[in-house]
Amino acid sequence: MRIGDICSNNRPGMATIGFFDGVHCGHCFLIRQVECEAAARGLTPTVITFPTHPRQVLQSEYRPRLLTTPAEKLQRLEQTGVEQCLLLDFTTHLATLSARDFMEVLKHRYRIGGLLIGYDHRFGHNRSEGFDDYVRYGRELGIEVLPAEAFRLPDGTAVSSSLVRRLLSDGDVAAANRCLGYAYNVGGTVVSGHRVGHRLGYPTANLLPDHPDKLVPANGVYAVRVEIGGEQHGGMLNIGRRPTLDNGDDRSIEVHIFDFDRDIYQQPLRLSFVQRIRAERRFDSLDELVAQLHRDAAEIRAMLG
Repeated sequence: MRIGDICSNNRPGMATIGFFDGVHCGHCFLIRQVECEAAARGLTPTVITFPTHPRQVLQSEYRPRLLTTPAEKLQRLEQTGVEQCLLLDFTTHLATLSARDFMEVLKHRYRIGGLLIGYDHRFGHNRSEGFDDYVRYGRELGIEVLPAEAFRLPDGTAVSSSLVRRLLSDGDVAAANRCLGYAYNVGGTVVSGHRVGHRLGYPTANLLPDHPDKLVPANGVYAVRVEIGGEQHGGMLNIGRRPTLDNGDDRSIEVHIFDFDRDIYQQPLRLSFVQRIRAERRFDSLDELVAQLHRDAAEIRAMLG
């Protein structure tokens, strides 16, 4: 995949445009359509996306809950096989452009000859404009504007990044994974924790996420796969405030890695979520907590195989 800010060959692009957070099944379906339409017209299949969430430019206090960091998004886009990715810096000036003026930028700066537009996509300052307006502007500018076919899962679910965020925020990582087409994951660095897990018989690695805006799923206990030092292990993850231990408002991400006993402080680690097995809760004693951890670990081991 070529990454840049302008078409880098002699063929204009057949493009789709969006933030593409998560690069989920719906995004991949859209990109396959772009590739088909581009091949039929001798154009370069192209994704146009933004390095920074547009709302962060317009609202400095806005903090997105990202499904993919900027680097992860580019990696996921590369895995789709799309030939070209153009990175468009979203600026306050760009936000003031009308849809027609924005399409003129696409035509003359980015050499876009065709545009595939999702069923619910809007761009330009006037959000009341829609697909018919884009088609009309395209005829005037020499851009063929085509409608994208909507994507749905076999159960009829319309996949979107906002749906995936809602599922993760509810702890339903299994449903989120079906929408994404891969296991949702969070990477970070192992840092010092409270070391209570050692006393309970379940030592944990405490994870500090790499990116402050990466969405961390709801509090609870999860079955996860842990990537550390090029190896993959099963793990039991707790996200939350550890109410039995009176942890206050300090939210931690702690994973017990099965059959693992190495010092990994300050090393990178990645968690891939499989399923949440229960919500976080307070126990009346440490003995009750340990007994529940035994049950959780047995359930997760059986689940991971």
